[in-house]
Amino acid sequence: MPSNKSVSDAPIVQFTNCRILRSHQLQREDLWVREGKILNPEKLFFEEKGSADIQLDCKDSIIAPGFIDVQINGGFGVDFSLATDDFKSGIDMVSQKILSHGVTSFCPTLVTSPPTVYHQVLPQISVRNGGAHGAGILGAHLEGPFISKEKKGAHPEHCLRTFEAGAFQDLLATYGSLDCVRIVTLAPEMKRSSEVIQELTKRGICVSLGHSVANLSQAEDAVQHGATFITHLFNAMLPFHHRDPGIVGLLTSDKIPAGRRVFYGMISDGIHTNPAALRIAHRAHPKGLVLVTDAIAGMGLAPGRHTLGQQVVEIDGLNTYIAGTKTLSGSVATMDTCVRHFQEATGCSVEIALEAASLHPAQLLGIERKKGTLNFDSDADFLMLNDDLYVQATYIAGEEVWRQDALGM
Repeated sequence: MPSNKSVSDAPIVQFTNCRILRSHQLQREDLWVREGKILNPEKLFFEEKGSADIQLDCKDSIIAPGFIDVQINGGFGVDFSLATDDFKSGIDMVSQKILSHGVTSFCPTLVTSPPTVYHQVLPQISVRNGGAHGAGILGAHLEGPFISKEKKGAHPEHCLRTFEAGAFQDLLATYGSLDCVRIVTLAPEMKRSSEVIQELTKRGICVSLGHSVANLSQAEDAVQHGATFITHLFNAMLPFHHRDPGIVGLLTSDKIPAGRRVFYGMISDGIHTNPAALRIAHRAHPKGLVLVTDAIAGMGLAPGRHTLGQQVVEIDGLNTYIAGTKTLSGSVATMDTCVRHFQEATGCSVEIALEAASLHPAQLLGIERKKGTLNFDSDADFLMLNDDLYVQATYIAGEEVWRQDALGM
């Protein structure tokens, strides 16, 4: 019996001539993969007496964990907040196309919608692993409708709701089901929001604070009840004020429960947040920064009119507005673009830029043992990138699912 078959018959692939992002540093070592997992070569050599079946020369590429996008409203003409007969084919197309931008897992995001939309769409979203068919789905992100009228942003006012009547039961009736829900964005200043946050947290659902006029003590109270995320920091919330910094103040609050980290999303597209604001947030709380695209249906399409749930939006260059207004409505930037802009704007290291789109979102969702790192035994979801952080190839479970050369680029 061949020596490396003592544990498994599956082939062992060795990626050579690469720099691997591991333990917060780019390290010049090989990456070993078997059965969709990252192998510990020492165990392989000394316990199994094994060796590689296949060797792949990475030509000095960076190998980094696959990107995880926890806020994406759609793309390529598909709007996740529209209940259509072919919703499944739409989500399949987006999951396929974002592979070329390095996204290996994502949370399809629904903006504020009528209950009928949630009841139709949510049963059609199922948590699934990624592969050649597309990026993995981690569960839905429901952004609204329990948000502030004053900070509704691009969300339709007539669909907004409160918790005053039935609190958690009202939320259940609105969404219909929480089976595939991973994140809920709500405004913490709403009456009875604390008990809703507790109930969602109990069910393993991440609660994010956003589209809100909450002051700092209301935001801190929400964190003490279980909230762990801030939806697109600075956007759709009270601006920072030195006497009451509002939700932004959570980045340096001394009232965060011990052992808990508050994460915050940022749309690093050069439009939603001034580079100086990006630098301020990053320097204040670097380990909490999570890059999100907040991409809408118009991502990947020509400028013009598209949808965002119940609203019509206009794309003008990289700007997206509610039609006829100057209200920003999501982004058309891809995740790899956001990573490059973040690194350029902050001057941070390559490692930090890559971890903001991989390790941090995985930590936010509590899946860092499986995704977001290249640690031994984690899922072999990873990217090959050049030194300028352009994606050259995308791998899910150790299998190549996209390569730049394949498109003749």
